[in-house]
Amino acid sequence: MAKQKSGMKRAPARRRPRKAKAGTRGLTPMECRLDVLLPDDQKVKTRIEDEGGMVLGCYSDPLGKNPLLLAILPIDRIEPTPFQRDLSQTHHRRLADVIDRTGLFLDPVIAVTAPEKGFWTPNGRHRLEAMRRLGARAITALVVPKREIAWQILALNTEKAHNLRDKSLEVIRIFRNLIEESAGKAEKEFSYYLEEASFVTMGLCYEKNPRFSGGVYNSFVRRLTEFSEESLSKALKTHEEHADMLLELDERVAEVVKKLKAKGFVSPYLKTFVVARSNPLRFMKEPPQLEDLLKTIRGKVERFNVDRIKQEDIVASGGAADDPD
Repeated sequence: MAKQKSGMKRAPARRRPRKAKAGTRGLTPMECRLDVLLPDDQKVKTRIEDEGGMVLGCYSDPLGKNPLLLAILPIDRIEPTPFQRDLSQTHHRRLADVIDRTGLFLDPVIAVTAPEKGFWTPNGRHRLEAMRRLGARAITALVVPKREIAWQILALNTEKAHNLRDKSLEVIRIFRNLIEESAGKAEKEFSYYLEEASFVTMGLCYEKNPRFSGGVYNSFVRRLTEFSEESLSKALKTHEEHADMLLELDERVAEVVKKLKAKGFVSPYLKTFVVARSNPLRFMKEPPQLEDLLKTIRGKVERFNVDRIKQEDIVASGGAADDPD
């Protein structure tokens, strides 16, 4: 099994920008006027018109100075990006009710051109589905010529806090899209979009088992997983190997938990307790390779003696409850 290389590194820590002096950055309202588009941006305008949409106007973003196009798009030509979180049925139905009551659609979706035809929205899936629910034929969109903004928006999405499952599934979907569009590039080049290398591994686990208890394992997987110098395709194979080992370990842990419950132990911390009791990482002077640690933990879990466990041991262990997802 491939080992993690010493050249791999984590995503750089993000620093919050300092508060700037008022009125010192970006464009004035009049400077945002954009009368002529560059060739690449003009292609996006033509694409909108060829797809049956209408461009209402073009302007430069007042902060980043990037060109943006405000357009009306046919609703059947726009889809959510294939790598974002799943739709919330409750949220989009509630949103549809609000839009229907007001009779106004006031919050344009963000859109980028899809690779072949149509458009993707990395920010606006629930608004899109709400409008479809109401039978709308078109939708207002702010079209961004740079497609990579789709990855950035998802990486920085603060509209609703992600739980581990949502974030991991989103990251593995982004990862697969990156492979399609950026073949041959190193995984570490995309650390900004992926945030944590461990999310790729955890996402693979959740794809295979939606009820995977990721929160039980995430702390040490995160610590021992780094972005690779290798290509995205090769890096994915390593993540897949680690994911398979985690899923096998989770099955063994579930067997021990079943035995503990059969002996009358009741606690939301049982999986956490079993893994913590079997994980020697805190006693190691040097951090091991993830696959080596997983093998060690699995061996200890397979030898776990439930007859020596007392209720006070579980209570004393504390820790977080099993991940409900």
